[in-house]
Amino acid sequence: MEDRKWAGPRPFPGRRILPRERRGAIWAYLLVGTLCIFGWTLSAPWRDSVPVSPSTSTSTPSPFSWEDISPSESLEYHDCGDGFQCTRLEVPMDYNRTDSRGRKFALAVVRIPAQVPVGDPRYGGAVLINPGGPGGPGTLQAFLSGRNLQTIMDSENDPSAVPVEASDKYFDIVGFDPRGVGATTPAVTCFPDPISQRNWELQVEAEGMLGSGPDALQRNWQRTHALNAGCSMYEMAAHGVQGDETMMDYVSTSLVARDMITIIERHGEWRERQGKKAQAIYDQVNGPDESRAILRHTQWRVGKEPLLYWGRSYGTVLGTTFAALFPDRVARAVLDGVVNMDRYYEGRGPNVVTDADAIFERFGEYCNQVGPEGCPFYIDGGPETINNAYWALENQLLNASLPVMASATRGPEVVTWTDLRNILRVAVYQPLLAFHVLADHISELAKGNPATMADFKHRNHFGACPSSECRIAGPWSSQCVAGQDNYLYASAAILCTDAEYMTTGTMEQFQEVWAGLRADSRTLGDYWAEIELSCVGWKAKPKYKFTGPWGGVTAHPMLFVSNTLDPVTSLHGAKHMSKQFPGSALLQQDSEGHTTIAAPSLCVAKAIRDYFQSGSLPAAGTLCEADLKPLIGPLNKVHRQDLGHADGKLMDALMAELEHGFFPRLPL
Repeated sequence: MEDRKWAGPRPFPGRRILPRERRGAIWAYLLVGTLCIFGWTLSAPWRDSVPVSPSTSTSTPSPFSWEDISPSESLEYHDCGDGFQCTRLEVPMDYNRTDSRGRKFALAVVRIPAQVPVGDPRYGGAVLINPGGPGGPGTLQAFLSGRNLQTIMDSENDPSAVPVEASDKYFDIVGFDPRGVGATTPAVTCFPDPISQRNWELQVEAEGMLGSGPDALQRNWQRTHALNAGCSMYEMAAHGVQGDETMMDYVSTSLVARDMITIIERHGEWRERQGKKAQAIYDQVNGPDESRAILRHTQWRVGKEPLLYWGRSYGTVLGTTFAALFPDRVARAVLDGVVNMDRYYEGRGPNVVTDADAIFERFGEYCNQVGPEGCPFYIDGGPETINNAYWALENQLLNASLPVMASATRGPEVVTWTDLRNILRVAVYQPLLAFHVLADHISELAKGNPATMADFKHRNHFGACPSSECRIAGPWSSQCVAGQDNYLYASAAILCTDAEYMTTGTMEQFQEVWAGLRADSRTLGDYWAEIELSCVGWKAKPKYKFTGPWGGVTAHPMLFVSNTLDPVTSLHGAKHMSKQFPGSALLQQDSEGHTTIAAPSLCVAKAIRDYFQSGSLPAAGTLCEADLKPLIGPLNKVHRQDLGHADGKLMDALMAELEHGFFPRLPL
């Protein structure tokens, strides 16, 4: 597909137009995995203060399927609806194999075209994005959030009002599903069909997470071994075609970084093709251009194409790994919610959850500050009293789950400690969105009414009916694989391949790890122990293990960004990683939650925009204030209507990112 300028009206930030790719998997994932569905939304008073542009759509999603696109070794884009362009890029499973008989991955790639053609001097290039994970789907991030990210990175000026010789820059956004993830094939597949997967997940939910009872460790340990014994060793869906290359040996982060080299090189090749077409048209209309300006601007720099990148959470692992392996390729890299590479790859350094309890303490502080009108769980006595009341309520639920009879809209449910813990986890990850949800549910529990939590739990259930094609083709067929949501299992595959130290421990050793996590965080210790447990018994080993370097000097300095309090990617880790990459900058946002997506900040957004526009870094020690606080609302009484056009547009993008950009089913 040829490059083209987006000619229609600018969509509302966060506009959710999804292609019907992997229909069952994507829509099921959205039903259970995005905060904007079923109650994970901003409370009404905040919407009055900072309204979010409504999610809109055309009549129906475009009838697009990834299976309709033939994989190619070059970028051959296809229209996939609402201005999105999609392709499947072939990359070798093993880059070191030279006999041409090796297997390949077909990476699913989505591009949002820049507001100007690639031949325009203001075209800034293609920015690769990663939402976190491990195993987060970059294509889904592009569909849901790509235009918000584009608004943040692009010049605040409309290109129609800016001369072509201006320094303003406008960028493509490129999201891709990494090896084994989502619409990329082959995908990590642990179940023969969607029904088997959903039955397994409902059993896991019913049995409860670590800490839910005296037998929880034994049950979870056995389930993990049962899952990993097959999933980590056998490609049941490959039907024997894998030969001597087993996919699970080739899903490591370092190989995804190598795929990013392929993507940016293929983009350079594609850009040059578009430039040749644009130059020919220009010459035909205006006469020969002896300077060949368009060709020079779009020339493919073979073997030297630079990386423009924005990664969050695990996306920072991917970014720092890329920077350590290919430092001369880094032109721009924003790394938000910084993971400590030492801890991720080798288990060295402090536990990741050390700041989680401090975030939960803010729940009591903010609830006490706004009082009963702003926090339904308000109790006289101050923040400590409020938080202690929560822990007492949680302990009651641990000792006795609550049966809830059927209603007009759902069947009977049992509300459990695990159910409450799941809400608590999201609340400390995303306090701005979820503190009020937590307060609503625990206030009803305190009144002896578990029905609201039963309703919430029921709304997050979804079916998993196999397609007619799956029923005909049978278990482990490609037709059945295409209907599965594999993000959790791809996440484990990547994590366990990267972090081999997590795969070999005994139950006794794991209990020590769990005890340490619980000592560091009452709030998230059990949850993070489950993440570590997910690798027990994992058999696959990376074909090429990443052993460093753990830093380096990049061609252009990177920009690390961190909240002052983050539940799983601490400010301490961000400071450590910034030191590992001399010349880089660390921008802090004075807020709580996971990555700066947790709270909008015009200050942070403008710093990121300046970095992409000109490469400029914020001054050392820069601390940006968040513009909203959980339960409290806007700081300094600044409302949306008080903002100018440019700031208002930027705030709309930030608010849309807040609601659509977080993937709560993934740990990082």
